[in-house]
Amino acid sequence: MTSVKNLFAQFFVIAFAGLAFSAPAMAADEAPDQMVKRISQEIIDLAKSDKEIQAGNQKRVYDMVESKILPYIDFQRMTSLAAGKNWRDATPDQQQQLIKEFRTLLVFTYSGAITQIKDQRIEFKPMRAAADDTEVEVRSQVIQSRGDPIQLNYRLAKSATGWKIYDINVLGAWLVETYKGTFTEAISKTGIDGLIKTLSDKNKKLASAPNKSTSK
Repeated sequence: MTSVKNLFAQFFVIAFAGLAFSAPAMAADEAPDQMVKRISQEIIDLAKSDKEIQAGNQKRVYDMVESKILPYIDFQRMTSLAAGKNWRDATPDQQQQLIKEFRTLLVFTYSGAITQIKDQRIEFKPMRAAADDTEVEVRSQVIQSRGDPIQLNYRLAKSATGWKIYDINVLGAWLVETYKGTFTEAISKTGIDGLIKTLSDKNKKLASAPNKSTSK
């Protein structure tokens, strides 16, 4: 059975990678559901047509993620939510280190998933939100040629520069909650610095083996 983290690995890039190719056209007042719909379709189309991606060129994906995607993800909020109540106990320097290492881990972990996009398409459900809401959930499902549809939802918050994604949900499990348990356990054993070191060590290992992912 495919684990929740494996599913995150498969669909995380669908959620974010399209931003790399649509940033110039992004308007600060673009509706959140329309933004997610557009970027999701763009990355699916790209994954199907780009020969280097199909061939598994991970460097191409890494470079794209680092330079184009990160400005559109609220990693500070994502990291603080994953750290939970321990976030308040961390110093500003520890918080910045934790954000950096968590961001790097997610980039390494999920960049390779783009090569797994084959025949998927996404159907979006009507968004339930008021015009003045500053936080919304965009709900969708991934349709595959084989198997049942995969639930894929997004949490977004409005910033001065537009909507930013800070969490995704696959089959009822939110990414932040999935990591929260791991973070809490690590912090209880070795503290904030111990968690930072654990993430740093894992990232160094991944950096030395760029063609591998941590989705297992």
